[in-house]
Amino acid sequence: MKALTVIPLTPNSAELSEVDEPPASDGPVLVETIAVGICGTDIEILSGAYGWAPPQRERLTLGHESLGRVLQAPPDSHVAKGDLVVGIVRRPDPVPCMNCAVGEWDFCRNGQYTERGIKSHDGYLSERYRITPDFLVKVDAGLGLSGVLLEPTSVVAKAWEQVNKIGGRAHWQPSKALITGAGPIGLLAALLSVQQGIETYVIDQVTSGIKPDLVTALGAHYHTGSIEKTCPDADVIIECTGVPSLVFDAIEHIGPGGVVCLTGVSSGGRAIDVDAGSLNRSMVLENESVVGSVNANRRHYEEAAAALANADPKWLRQLITRTVPISRWQEALDRKKDDVKVVIEVSAI
Repeated sequence: MKALTVIPLTPNSAELSEVDEPPASDGPVLVETIAVGICGTDIEILSGAYGWAPPQRERLTLGHESLGRVLQAPPDSHVAKGDLVVGIVRRPDPVPCMNCAVGEWDFCRNGQYTERGIKSHDGYLSERYRITPDFLVKVDAGLGLSGVLLEPTSVVAKAWEQVNKIGGRAHWQPSKALITGAGPIGLLAALLSVQQGIETYVIDQVTSGIKPDLVTALGAHYHTGSIEKTCPDADVIIECTGVPSLVFDAIEHIGPGGVVCLTGVSSGGRAIDVDAGSLNRSMVLENESVVGSVNANRRHYEEAAAALANADPKWLRQLITRTVPISRWQEALDRKKDDVKVVIEVSAI
């Protein structure tokens, strides 16, 4: 079968390979891959900056934002032939650490977890894969191709869970949320914000095109200015860009008792001037909090599935701005001006 593979840490090593059928050791459920979304992590792996191959293997099959159709499943599992499904990315470490032992593998303490398509386990960008039922989440059939958005939605579902848990340390009734970045993660974070009945603001650089339209269609407010001018007293800021200056701007301008959640990963080597004393004073005196959030576990995928099922299907479909057949996978890496989410199609929906 065909699969998009790469030699981790080796630039320009990606190829559409002929690989063996998925091993039975991966699980009793056989899934036909329909589509895989491309994100920044994939770009990093393809550039040679990141990634681990499975043990005793040179090449890694890419793909972690998946949508598939069940071909075979045990009769006692929660999925059946024909179901649309999404595979969970991370697997707990074998030791396990204290968090993996209780199903909180997204908080793994010893780093021995694996991740499909990223770390020591083949991903989903192949014609078929096998998996155990406990790492599959059913998708509402009405979502169609938009089901491929479930994995990134799980990331923001976890982010919102962290925000609400921390905010809940006191009386918590957030009325304003600010999202920095109108990429897939930012737009999906805004979707979950609006679904909670929170007045939502989104900041991004572009002044026209699909991103402002998508924010407006949600009933949220789109801006290109600074956080201070857009929404200086937000109860929640979810930072989705990883731009260092925006990270500190968010921390500086969160409202009293507010929570800043960082989901974007910053690149190193960039120094900026920060008035650390003033920042510390504000955070202490105003009971402000900052939390980092990455990955997701099963409950976040299930929350994401519910959020997508309750969203406007036309709005969701607009997030997928381009689809590329697997035979032309290189085109998915060429960023276009109005790209939001680019998807590689493996088989027909």
